[in-house]
Amino acid sequence: MIRTVAFASCYVYSPIGSCEVSARSRLLRALLKAGEDRSIIKYVSRVRQQTEEMPQLTDFFDSTAVLVPVPGSQPQGPDIVSVTERLAAALIRERLGSVAWAGLRRVRAVGKSATAAPGERPTVAKHYDSFAVACADSLSTSRQFVLVDDVVTKGRTLLAAAARLQEAFPCARIRAFALLRTMGLVPEVNRLLDPVVGEIRWKAGDAHRNP
Repeated sequence: MIRTVAFASCYVYSPIGSCEVSARSRLLRALLKAGEDRSIIKYVSRVRQQTEEMPQLTDFFDSTAVLVPVPGSQPQGPDIVSVTERLAAALIRERLGSVAWAGLRRVRAVGKSATAAPGERPTVAKHYDSFAVACADSLSTSRQFVLVDDVVTKGRTLLAAAARLQEAFPCARIRAFALLRTMGLVPEVNRLLDPVVGEIRWKAGDAHRNP
């Protein structure tokens, strides 16, 4: 299994903070989870602006990259457009990738980390077992994949998704982007826009995100 995945994120979310900015961060998360198109377009436009100012972020969105939406916790029918598919489409419209490909699928449901008790959240292995990759001969020569998620906490989902995708495309470079990252150990956040490039690492039997 892949042991390290580079990731980028542009916005922060505080689940416990009481200040005005922390409250706004929760509103941002709610709008994102609801798939509110105007908000997605607005915030992805800001991502585009950040790529022009932050070389590390620019490198994430190579013009040849295939964007792969990370599916939600439940298997979905083909007629349902997920939040991450909306995000990937918005990123493509901003020319932050070559094409969006929804070939990573959930074949069995997992519990939602946001509502599960700490000891009951899905493990990396459980996420990995719940994913499958569709056949994609047209992408066989692709060398750059970016997993697209709405929110990253510890990074278990992204690490498992990267491992499953790497199996299907063993020669490809696989990275991840989450619009919003959870700052669960920080009492307050003092700004919403806070772009970073870091990594999610397999360590001591679990995923660990830095920063």
